[in-house]
Amino acid sequence: MKIEKVMMVDDDASIRKVAEVTLKRVGKWEVAMADSGVTALTLVNEFKPDVILLDVMMPGMDGPTTFKKLKDASGDFKTPVIFMTAKVQRQEMESYSQLGAAGVISKPFNPMTLPDEIRSLLGSGD
Repeated sequence: MKIEKVMMVDDDASIRKVAEVTLKRVGKWEVAMADSGVTALTLVNEFKPDVILLDVMMPGMDGPTTFKKLKDASGDFKTPVIFMTAKVQRQEMESYSQLGAAGVISKPFNPMTLPDEIRSLLGSGD
């Protein structure tokens, strides 16, 4: 799968900033940032990302709820979603997999290897 556009959803401004810089400069991707699940739901149809990085724990609407709403809003939602979380116990990993997530990246992430982690999870060689 070729990745050209990445959307990141995270309520932490500093994490968004670090990720935006690395995704653009290291990954060489077009990037859209959303600070909440509600913003992501609005932005996804306009931006049409190839992959969505979705924070698990956010106030209001958490990552799993956002993912379910994305799928409900579009019956043929096929955009891979990678959850980002500090909680990477086996039980959580299994529940994200059952939701249909393409994978999980643990926080804190290494900015220099983040694009490679995304490519690896998606089996992308671009």
